[in-house]
Amino acid sequence: MAGATRKFARPPGAQSRTMNDGSSCNNGTCGIKLLLLDVDGVLTDGRTYMDGDGRESLAFSIQDGVGLKLWQRSGRLVGVLSGRDVPAVRHRAEQLKIDITVLGRNDKMNAYEQILAENGLTDGQVAYMGDDLLDLAVMGRVAYSIAPANAVEPVRAAACHVTSRRGGDGAVSEAVLHLLDRAGEWAGHLASYRAGSGQRR
Repeated sequence: MAGATRKFARPPGAQSRTMNDGSSCNNGTCGIKLLLLDVDGVLTDGRTYMDGDGRESLAFSIQDGVGLKLWQRSGRLVGVLSGRDVPAVRHRAEQLKIDITVLGRNDKMNAYEQILAENGLTDGQVAYMGDDLLDLAVMGRVAYSIAPANAVEPVRAAACHVTSRRGGDGAVSEAVLHLLDRAGEWAGHLASYRAGSGQRR
């Protein structure tokens, strides 16, 4: 029908689990207030670029930036939690006005619990996206866990949803659209972009 709003279609290769054990993967995502992200392998492709002087640089996806701004426009928070503290990540976080930035913390569970306490959040209000073994403990706590296509096998197996796209190549944007679609909000946000009220970052 002309003018009808199309439902967000799952990208080819994306996978979601339907659990029969009462796990958090069965729960809706309407109560999610924070999308917490690992950095290396999620917001980046997991590779480090160094020049002859040892200076490090990283590549970030513009599509992911658009997706994160969309998530924030929905009234929710974005956070990053990484075991490394890299200037490029801090600059990108400042550029996107990330709400919560915790870097240089390999003790991710302790850092996660600190984030909850400082922001008045519970496990049931958090979605987490990670790609490596250090992310498993936090993924097991949150309401909804997501892995990019490049995540190691145990992380993909533990995730409620696996994106079709790889880290650093739009996987975070795909995750945002997936969460908003599950919450029944994607159609309204899509209409705002078609009306020209979206923002690009």
